[in-house]
Amino acid sequence: METITEVREDPPEEIAESSWLAKAGYDWVAADVRNQSSLFRWSSLLNSWLNCTPVIGRDVRRDIVADKFFYMYMCHFLQLHVRLPLDDFTIGVLRLLNIAYTQLRSNNWTYLQAFCVLCWSLYLQPSPHAFLYLYDTRPRQPTTWLSLVSRPSISRMDAFTQSFKHFKDGFFKVVVKEGGRLYFFNVDGSTKFPFSWTGNPWRYKDMKPDEFSAADKEVVEVLIKFTDRLPTKGLVRVYNSVHPIIDIEGIFL
Repeated sequence: METITEVREDPPEEIAESSWLAKAGYDWVAADVRNQSSLFRWSSLLNSWLNCTPVIGRDVRRDIVADKFFYMYMCHFLQLHVRLPLDDFTIGVLRLLNIAYTQLRSNNWTYLQAFCVLCWSLYLQPSPHAFLYLYDTRPRQPTTWLSLVSRPSISRMDAFTQSFKHFKDGFFKVVVKEGGRLYFFNVDGSTKFPFSWTGNPWRYKDMKPDEFSAADKEVVEVLIKFTDRLPTKGLVRVYNSVHPIIDIEGIFL
């Protein structure tokens, strides 16, 4: 009986990276965050999960932009329909909060995605300021995942209590190539949002809309007219809906 042995050919650069030591200089980050290691050590495994074209190829080193990269969580792709490149709304929220993508607690990403669907259904442009107006932040020391705290009298989306199991070790690296530079970098070469964790996320409470733009104020004024809480989970499900318009109408009825 013939036995066939599958030989995995891992890219040399991935083999080298798998033996790298943890990056130093992050003692200000909580140990629970600092000591995490990813389930995805090889691009072949990651590609099978994403079911898409390779994220990391054999020639990846030829056109990387100054070795710039950031991390994302797999559960966001599988359960929240997050896609690359990130839209202006998402980038704006990360920039205002002054945090890296993985620095925001996974449950709170549900609010971002639900907010987008809600705005689109009302023919409004999703606004970072209008979104953050619905919440407060309470950064902790040592630095850990940032949580958005709902303002009960203002927020119109219900709490998302579902737990993202094993999200902490389900992260992967997104490498920026030259062709994708405009999506992640400004003209001056700076990144559009922090690629690495920061030690000073924006702390605010009871944001005032006095200095909002007219568009931001319109979004806030429309949303606070709702008297009932809107189902966060139901809004997120619209991303995968066959009949999104019908599903959205069902939410508002």
